[in-house]
Amino acid sequence: MQIVCLDLEGVLVPEIWIEFAQRSGIADLARTTRDEPDYDKLMQGRIEILGRHGLGLPDIQKVIAGMHPLGGAREFLDWLRAKYQVVILSDTFVEFAAPLMRQLGHPTLFCHELVVASDGRVCDYRLRMQDQKRASVKAFRELNFHTIAAGDSYNDTGMLAAAHAGILFRPPESVASAFPQFPVTRSYGELQRAILELSETGPSGEETIGAASVASTRLYNGECGADAAPRN
Repeated sequence: MQIVCLDLEGVLVPEIWIEFAQRSGIADLARTTRDEPDYDKLMQGRIEILGRHGLGLPDIQKVIAGMHPLGGAREFLDWLRAKYQVVILSDTFVEFAAPLMRQLGHPTLFCHELVVASDGRVCDYRLRMQDQKRASVKAFRELNFHTIAAGDSYNDTGMLAAAHAGILFRPPESVASAFPQFPVTRSYGELQRAILELSETGPSGEETIGAASVASTRLYNGECGADAAPRN
């Protein structure tokens, strides 16, 4: 049996923080895991900026309420869910996700949560667990799922490496060049074809599902250097 694990922002929906930065006019909030691989540093910076500008969760949720999935995302996800088990592994927060999940047909989502004061101020964030994307993919493999993962940012590369096969989807050049072992796709059609290609042999044929899968397995086993597993 096969399972496909997808990142959310940048793969199925626009980057929430970029959208909020554009709406609020605060350019510093546009930094994402495409730019900063240290997730804690990124989030603490975001929380500090929000506090400095007197912005809170309700302000972010107003922006999210007007957002929509990327063009073609719902159709791609519907196709994928009809063929395979699908789980979205995201570093977003439950307080952000509901409107977008509704538009995507309520797929399964693993993410984190915010610590919010009674007046709406974002005080902190709470991880579901450390390195949850990689840990989830590893658990699916231990449950005997043939696992494919797709994402676009530094914080996705851990799960791409842990999967039988990892695929980059519309990554920035910095990520694509840093992780050349993962095939790069630029459209849902390309991603669909890559998933089909890497799905042909299933769990019993790990050694023959393609060079990308072999590289992913080597990286997961620690054969490609310490830089292979940035913090989630």
